[in-house]
Amino acid sequence: MTLPMYIKFVWGGIIDYFIRFGRKPFIVYGGLLTFFCLIILSFIDPGAALIPFIIIELFSWVGIGFFTISLDALVISTTIENERGKINGVMFAAQNGGLAGGALLLPFIAKTLGYNMVFLITGFIILPIILIPLLLKEKKIEKKPQKVSRVLIQEFKKKPIIVMSIFAVFVMMSSGIILLIAPIWMNLGLHLDITQIGLVTMLFTISIATGSIFGGILADKFGRKTTLYLLILSSILFTALLIFSNSWEYFTFIYCIVGFLQGGYTAPICAMFMDVTNPRIGAAQYSIFISLFNFGIMIGMTISGSLYVMLGISRVFLYSAWVFGPVLLILYFIRLKKDIVI
Repeated sequence: MTLPMYIKFVWGGIIDYFIRFGRKPFIVYGGLLTFFCLIILSFIDPGAALIPFIIIELFSWVGIGFFTISLDALVISTTIENERGKINGVMFAAQNGGLAGGALLLPFIAKTLGYNMVFLITGFIILPIILIPLLLKEKKIEKKPQKVSRVLIQEFKKKPIIVMSIFAVFVMMSSGIILLIAPIWMNLGLHLDITQIGLVTMLFTISIATGSIFGGILADKFGRKTTLYLLILSSILFTALLIFSNSWEYFTFIYCIVGFLQGGYTAPICAMFMDVTNPRIGAAQYSIFISLFNFGIMIGMTISGSLYVMLGISRVFLYSAWVFGPVLLILYFIRLKKDIVI
């Protein structure tokens, strides 16, 4: 169902082709599409009409894809570089705060009011969010349709953009490994039940949200690369310390620090993506960076289960820390026009 989120570059290309209309209309259209789909889903019984349910849910994710990538493109075209760290920090904090709150609240709603009310309430939560980006003043970049593919090819032929793309894949592989292996270890190694695992996961998500604000502020204050060196080096240390997690208390403490650092380096990375993105194709180019970002997570998740079976938990945690070694090497070769310092 989340396939539309992995092909954001398709929606980004459409948004950039119709750049003469600006980004705001696509924020509204995408948000409204998701809103109406969720309202419809609240009246459909998936047991009796599974195919229509799946189709409507798929369209709701398409709406989210248009909404999020057009919002990113709007941020790229309306902000200056030394604001983007904080902006991305707040965006990721809101995203992960919403995930934590949803994980706590939505199951309660489903249990007490029914699953259909989850879709209905979520729809009405999304509706006012659509209006917030409309407060931003947008300057139109182009007055006619543009050949998005041609401009994209030109951009991705540039050596700095190629290096940035490789970095985008590698930097999130460790997070992908941890994302899948941590719940397995909590269940099989620490013998936590599903409620305890849910609680630890919620604390981890809150830590990511807090760290993203911290990392975004540092990125604008001391520069992208300086902040990334600090947070990634710290991530190597604390990820490796998970090797010694033989109690749930110790694991939760270190795991939340890892989450804090993950949120911390995610905000400056996405700010860096925005810095090098051509505003003319802001939706398509930035969405490609984010797709590569997500691809790195997917690779980490894909290999983590096999690594756990073959090597055991200690070596998996060690390799998830080791992945950051090539990341630091690639980061060294990234050349920005200027590393923002205020």
